[in-house]
Amino acid sequence: MAIIVQKYGGSSVADVQKIALVAERVVATKRAGHDVVVVVSAMGKTTDELLTLARRSAATSGDGSEAPRRELDMLVSTGERVTMALLSIAIHARGLDAISFTGSQSGILTNDRHFDARIIEVRPHRIEDELSRGKVVIVAGYQGMSYKREITTLGRGGSDTTAVALAAALGAERCEIYSDVDGVYSADPRVVPDPRHLPELDLAVLAEMAEAGAKVVNAQAVEWARRNKVAIVARRTSDPIGGPSRETVAAARAQDEAELAWTSDDGRNVRAVVGASNVIVARTTAAGLGPLLAAAARLELAVGDVVCSGEVASAHLPLLNVPDWARCAREIDRLTGGAVTLEGPYAIVSVVGYGLTGVSGALGKALAVLDGAGAAPVLLSAGPLRISATIEASTLPEAERALHAAFVG
Repeated sequence: MAIIVQKYGGSSVADVQKIALVAERVVATKRAGHDVVVVVSAMGKTTDELLTLARRSAATSGDGSEAPRRELDMLVSTGERVTMALLSIAIHARGLDAISFTGSQSGILTNDRHFDARIIEVRPHRIEDELSRGKVVIVAGYQGMSYKREITTLGRGGSDTTAVALAAALGAERCEIYSDVDGVYSADPRVVPDPRHLPELDLAVLAEMAEAGAKVVNAQAVEWARRNKVAIVARRTSDPIGGPSRETVAAARAQDEAELAWTSDDGRNVRAVVGASNVIVARTTAAGLGPLLAAAARLELAVGDVVCSGEVASAHLPLLNVPDWARCAREIDRLTGGAVTLEGPYAIVSVVGYGLTGVSGALGKALAVLDGAGAAPVLLSAGPLRISATIEASTLPEAERALHAAFVG
């Protein structure tokens, strides 16, 4: 039977009633003749609540101590384990055999970074064995085991990566990502009124959107999908089972020249406007860029766009998966001998589409729109698929709305 991997986010499994609805959808998929592997996130805001407990525990010393990342991984990885067991119980109650596995039991091997690990290999032998016995397999997302046999977590949105990596390793027919949104939109519906629903996307464009901060699918997950030609289907959990519903299908080369049907008034094809917040800009000299990047690597910090012009260099340091920024900032200063200035946090707003540089005029148009929105860029980067501007955090919502109106309409 064809294997389908389904992933359910925290809002989809926020309480026992919602877990019951997920169990109904999983059972329906199994009874339709598919082998099913389900990847789950922690219930609701469980991860945030556990991180709050960690901060409170560290603060009891009164000396500004912060929780070690290894212990954070041990703590937050428990959230998904609760969900996987509850869902397995709910499926059993509906007459099907199910078994739950942690990330390490599922054969998800990572590097040795804590709180933002990368999957390096998947050995899904236990999953394959249980599927051959006719069972539904439930996997705790967001976690794995390093080659040092340490529990690791994959960063925010890491359950997406778990699901796509398993789909690739199992040769699944598709990977379905369920959330409270019925697919991918041209902007965040919570910020931009009436964004366009995108029924199809090229994985290359979805990757740019994810890297720019779109929350619908994790960037590492999209990269796994691109490398392994896995189709991602984004759906809404609450839509009727087997009934009419909207979705987004993202696959390699999902569209051809007909995709240029959506164009802005400068003749270019823009798919989405994406915003990301909580980004630090690190400024240094050209000679100081090497030490800065070495310090970031040592501190296990992600590095975004890097700009170097003459004797001036800067780099983006996204803080999404950095639980101990105050310590990291002190260490950067120490490791670079005070040669780096840290500014922000800033926000980044991006226009994502096709042919955005060259003679299109899209870059100049973006600058004019941002100026009119009172969001003059601190830094600017541009490529064929994305134009990104670093702006003051307070101007992000208006910048998103203005760029969407100008480029998507």
